[in-house]
Amino acid sequence: MIRANKSFKNFWERNRLTQGYLLKRTVGRAMFRFARAIMLFGLCFLILQPILSKISVSFMEEKDLYDATIINIPRNWSTQNYQMSSYLMNYKKALGTTLWLSLIIALIQLASTTLVAYGFARYNFPGKKLLFAFVLLSIVIPPQTILTALYLNFRYFDIFGIFKLFTGDTVNLLNSVWPYVFISSGAMGLKNGLYIFMLRQYFRGIPKEMEEAAYVDGCGKLKTFLVIMLPDAKPMLTSIFLFAYVWQWTDSFYSSLFLRKFNLLSTAVAGLGDSLMTHMQNISNRTAFPTTAYTQAVISTGTLMVVAPLVLIYFIAQRGFVESIAQAGIKM
Repeated sequence: MIRANKSFKNFWERNRLTQGYLLKRTVGRAMFRFARAIMLFGLCFLILQPILSKISVSFMEEKDLYDATIINIPRNWSTQNYQMSSYLMNYKKALGTTLWLSLIIALIQLASTTLVAYGFARYNFPGKKLLFAFVLLSIVIPPQTILTALYLNFRYFDIFGIFKLFTGDTVNLLNSVWPYVFISSGAMGLKNGLYIFMLRQYFRGIPKEMEEAAYVDGCGKLKTFLVIMLPDAKPMLTSIFLFAYVWQWTDSFYSSLFLRKFNLLSTAVAGLGDSLMTHMQNISNRTAFPTTAYTQAVISTGTLMVVAPLVLIYFIAQRGFVESIAQAGIKM
């Protein structure tokens, strides 16, 4: 109490000596912190409110969806929506398929984009600026613009007419993982332009003296890249892998184009409404349509089931991910 009184007196004494500047500065800082707290709370609410609303709806029975007195907390708790969504999506099989496919494609994209980005960052070759401009265009231009070309290319796949020369026909690569593998290996997969740009900026920030010292010690270009550059770029590589994995997990554009017969979470949740309607008609043996509210509840539940593994992965890798983003910002 005595210390508080002394601090209070010292404050007003210093405020008097500064002709009121100390009080103005203290009040200004307090108002700034208050406004910042309000803005952060508002942003967090805008981000979390839809998720919390979906979680609430996912545990409601169908009759709770039409009860105007129920807003966020269900009156009749139930896991029927999770059971229905899991059944309609064939969740276990779709989860396993999505896990291995996302892992393979993310690793291929990481390898190809790292090599391309290192080439752009460290080597000079004819047409370098033009090619990098095309990389930037791949970030801006949506993939829907090349939808027809991709479909025709892999539906009638051929290499300089060799397949048709020996077999008499082209090869249909649709409904297989090969289109994914080919475009990812060529650094033209989902969001690969962004990965190349980020890695190029990171490699450019690494001092060239490190490579020169490795060359003096007898290392070749490949060994220098593998032993010197890649370990130093580990933070950015971690970020790129996580980005590639998450975007591949939730991708429905390439999945619906190349893997229509594969049971993936992204395509399963996209057709969850139609699957529910078909299921209702089958069990009732007549034309039956689920209500809009119940359909949205099942879709919301399915969306949460798709996102839940990604949240788990983030919690496991959050330290490395945050550190990689922070170091990437310093490098860039």
